[in-house]
Amino acid sequence: MIKSISAIVFLFLITSCSEKITEAQLSGLNGYWEIEKVTLSDGQKKEYKVNETIDYIQLDGLKGFRKKMKPNFSGTYTTSDDAETFTIFHTGDSYLLTYKTAISEWTETLKSISKDQFSVTSEDNITYFYKRYEPINISK
Repeated sequence: MIKSISAIVFLFLITSCSEKITEAQLSGLNGYWEIEKVTLSDGQKKEYKVNETIDYIQLDGLKGFRKKMKPNFSGTYTTSDDAETFTIFHTGDSYLLTYKTAISEWTETLKSISKDQFSVTSEDNITYFYKRYEPINISK
């Protein structure tokens, strides 16, 4: 019984202390991002030390797109013309990113956002953590 009460109090503290995401913060999604780690639905974690591709996100109001980009050592990017379009919906205390492509549709819940990081959780309860992409600088 005491364990149950402690768990409920702990969950309440965690959820009440978490910062709410505001609509003004959403523009912070614009730019180049690389995946840092993933937490699977069973709690397993996977770290990404090196990424061959990064995501470019462009948001205009509550609509946007995400493209896979491959950085080159010259400072340029290679990409295809494929893009995943999405719309952001505010529901309750959450922002949902609803994606639609020619072959699929899915939704992610925005869990956190800051200047240099953001995270989303998929419908399969997989959480993706992104960090702002820093280009590799090779100077002579």
